[in-house]
Order: sequence, then C-alpha cells, then structure tokens
Amino acid sequence: MYRFLLTPRWWGINLFVVLAIPFCVFMGTWQLGRFEDRVQSHEQATKQPDPSTRAAKPLDELLPVDKVTSGRPAVATGTYADQFLVPGRELDDRRGFYVLSLLRTDGGKALPVVRGWLPGTAGSVPVPAAPQGEVTVTGDLQASENIHSDGVDTRGGLPPGQLGMISAASLVNLVDYDVYDAWVTLPEAEAGDAGGAMKPVPAAAPQGSGLDLKAFQNLGYTGEWFVFAGFVLFMWFRLVRREAEAVRDVALGLVPEGEETSEGDGAGAGVAGAEGATAVPAPETTKAAQGS
Repeated sequence: MYRFLLTPRWWGINLFVVLAIPFCVFMGTWQLGRFEDRVQSHEQATKQPDPSTRAAKPLDELLPVDKVTSGRPAVATGTYADQFLVPGRELDDRRGFYVLSLLRTDGGKALPVVRGWLPGTAGSVPVPAAPQGEVTVTGDLQASENIHSDGVDTRGGLPPGQLGMISAASLVNLVDYDVYDAWVTLPEAEAGDAGGAMKPVPAAAPQGSGLDLKAFQNLGYTGEWFVFAGFVLFMWFRLVRREAEAVRDVALGLVPEGEETSEGDGAGAGVAGAEGATAVPAPETTKAAQGS
C-alpha cells in the first residue's frame, strides 16, 4: 500500500521533510540557548556581591572589561588632569550630569573617573574641583559606553568641556594623551565633595546581561521553530494518509465514476461523436427510398 513513497514525487517530499525537521529543531535549540545565556548573564549580574566586600585589584589585571570583570573594584594611582561634564544623566529619577575627571597614571595613560553626579544642567551649577597631587582611587570598573548605552547623547554639538559618551573613542580628539578603553565610578565614600552635593553613580550591569526584549524574542523564536517542525511532520503524515486511502480505494474498485483518465474520456467522446455523425443521415435515405 505504501509503495507510492518510493515514487520520484514522494522522494522529493520525503527529502524535504528529512531536511526540514532537523533544521527547525536545530534553530529552535539555538534560540533557546541564546535565551538561557541571557538568563544566566542576568543572574550573574544580579547576584554579584557588594563591591565593598570584595578585594580590589590593580586596573591592568582586570582589563579588558568583560561580563566577569565589569563591576569589579579596580585600583589606579595617578594625578587628575582634564575634567569633563557628561550631561543628560538620570539618578533617582532626577536629571543631572556626571563629573568626569581623567586620572593620568604612572604610565601616562589616562583613566576616566566618574567622581559623582550633580543635579541640574551641566555648566549652570558649580562643580567641585578634583583633588590635587597624586591620588589612589578605587572604583567599580565599567566598559566604555556606546550608542546603545543608557543615557548616551549622540546628537553632538555639545559645548566645550562636555562629553556625550564615556569612551576612549569620544576622548581621542579632546586630549593629547592615550585613554583606557574603560572607566570607573567611585563609591560613596570617595564621591562626596566638601559640600556633599555630589552623589555616587552606581555601577551598571554589563550590557546584554539583562532580560530585555531581545531575550524574550529569542524565547518566542524558539517556540516558532519547534512549531514549524511539528507542522512539517503533521503535514507529511496527512499527505501519506490521504495518498494511502486513494491507493486503497483504487485497489478495491471504489474510485467514483468520472475519475477516469483524461485519455479515456477523450477516446470515449471521440467514439460517441463518430457514431452520432453516421446515424444522422439514415432517416433521409429511408424517405428517398419510399418516394421512389
């Protein structure tokens, strides 16, 4: 009954099913893995202990910044040089700006240090000056910002002394010395100025470690691929069943009248037409014979 599965047409259908189902399962598994990776990264980011309870390490030992070293306390020694303001940053649902100072280390390279946050508009309020002389700072390590980071101002055209993005790329044309491709934010114990106006900026979770819309898109794609695999298998069984029923009906002689082949129908119509053509003149011949 199922010999039709070996016909050329069904070979093509079977090959498609054999390739489509593993592909759909593979893609669904891959999307599920992406979702699980994001969940794991989110759990690691949220379960990190308080930075004050962990031993700080020298800056060079924590570079380059990744999901493991992001948020770790880093120690650097040097002298403060240029200072910039980073406008448009929110803290505790209030809008303000970061105070960013560049710490020139012993090697000459500068580390961007966010000393704190001030409310208001950058340039409209007095900013505490950075400490003079050599200092040692301990701050939470952060990766350089990009256009997808929260609070980044990509419009450009900022006044002198202001910066829209904390990164080495945005500072390369503003200072004449090398800058680390990372930055630190000082904890509360070191962020307070003489007047106590500045507030510390908490370290942010590594980018891509949160359960954002993309994470749930991966989960949705997982379901879609598995549904596709099930749909392909369902349609294959349905087609096989329908074909098997048709073969069985033919074998039992249950094929309804009118399902003959087109060649048979054409031949039957031709014979009927020929008989009709020879039968028409018969009455005229009879009448002529009677008249004579």
